[in-house]
Amino acid sequence: MQDNVVIVGTGQAALSCAVRLRDSGYEGAVTMLGDEPWLPYQRPPLSKAYLKGETTADRLEFRPQEFFAKAGIVVERGSRVTSVDRNKRSVTTSDGRSYSYTKLVLTTGSRARTLPDAMTHGLEGILTLRSIADADRLRRALADAKRIVVIGGGYVGLEVASVAVRMGHAVTIVEMADRVLRRVAGAPTAEAIEELHVRYGATILTNALLTAFSGHSGKVAGAALESGTMLPADLVLVAIGGMANVELAAEAGLTVENGIVVDKFGQTSDADIYAAGDCAAFPFGGRLIRIESVQNAIEQGGVVANAILGSPVEYEPVPWFWSDQYDTKLQTAGLALDYDDILTVSTEPGCSAFWYFRDGLAVAVDTMNDAKTHMAARRIFGARVALRRELLLKPDFNLMQYVRTAAAPTG
Repeated sequence: MQDNVVIVGTGQAALSCAVRLRDSGYEGAVTMLGDEPWLPYQRPPLSKAYLKGETTADRLEFRPQEFFAKAGIVVERGSRVTSVDRNKRSVTTSDGRSYSYTKLVLTTGSRARTLPDAMTHGLEGILTLRSIADADRLRRALADAKRIVVIGGGYVGLEVASVAVRMGHAVTIVEMADRVLRRVAGAPTAEAIEELHVRYGATILTNALLTAFSGHSGKVAGAALESGTMLPADLVLVAIGGMANVELAAEAGLTVENGIVVDKFGQTSDADIYAAGDCAAFPFGGRLIRIESVQNAIEQGGVVANAILGSPVEYEPVPWFWSDQYDTKLQTAGLALDYDDILTVSTEPGCSAFWYFRDGLAVAVDTMNDAKTHMAARRIFGARVALRRELLLKPDFNLMQYVRTAAAPTG
C-alpha cells in the first residue's frame, strides 16, 4: 500500500499535522476528512469578532483552497467518518466512501455540552456555540433578543456575555460554582473578571443552579433557578464546557479516558493511530489531561506529524490561553493544576498579573492587559527556569531582565 495519512477532522490540529508533514518532505498522500462545509477555520473568533460582525466566515479560514491544492493536501468537506476498521486499516464515511490509511490521525475535537431534552423541551432560543453554524444562529438571535441568560461562567460564556452587553442587551450570567472561571483560574482572577462584567452592566449569579425553562409559543421565555428566581429570557446560551468526541475511537477499541488516550508522541493504543487536539488525553504532570486550546492543537498536531515521519519528539507543552472581554485581554501561561499560593502583582495602571506557585515556584500566571508579562512567563516556563515567589516580591525585581538572563537560549 502507498503511504497514506488520513486525518479525521479539519480543525487546527488537523491542519497543523498536515502542513508539518508536507513541510518536512512527506511524499505520501495526505487526506483530511471533515464533517463541516468549511475549509479549516479559526474557532476563537466565533465568540468574539465573528459574533460582533467584524469578520466573515471565509476570512476565518486559515488557508484558501489553492494552498491545499498546491501542497497536495486533499480536504474532503461534509465527510463524516462513521467507523474505523483497524484490521483493514480503513475508515468509512457516512456516504459510504472508504479511505485506506497507513497512519490514521484522529483530530475529532470536542463539542459543546448540552442540557437534557427533558429540561429544554425543544424550545427555540436555547443555543450553544461551537461552530460557524452555531455562531450564525446566535448572531441572528442576538439581533432580536433583549434579555440574555448565559448558563456557565467559563471563557465562552463570558466572551459572549461581553459582546451581548456591548450590543445593549440585559445580560445575566448564571454559574453553579461559587465564582466564574472555577475550573481554569484562581479566585483573584475570577474576582477581577466578575468586577469587570458588573462594571459594564452584566449581572452575575454564582452558586446558582438552573432547574427549568419556561416558554411561550415554542420559544424560551425564562430560566428558573433552584432558589425560586425566574429570569426572563429571550435567548439562552448554554456554555457549560466541552466534551471530547471520543465515540469513533471507543467504537474502534482504542483506549479512552476523558479523551482518546495518547502517549507523549500522540500515539494511541494502536501503533498506527494517533490523536491530537481537543480530543486527546495526554500525560502531563503525572496525570492524563485534555486541553482545549489553539496552542495545544497546533503543537500536538506537529508532534504527531514528527512521530509519523520517524523523528519523534516528546510533547512537553507550556500551555497558554487567551480571552477577550470588553476592553480587557485575559491571558494565561502555564497550567495551575496543583498550586498552593497566588500572588497578585500590579505592573502598570490597568494591568495585573496573578502568579500561581507550588512549593514557592511559579507554575502559571494569569495576566490582564499585560502581554509583556505573559510572554515573559511563556519564555521562563518554556526554558524550565525556576522563578521563586520571593523574587517577585523584591521591589527592585525586573522580570524582563530576568528573562533576558535566566531564560536566554544556550549553545
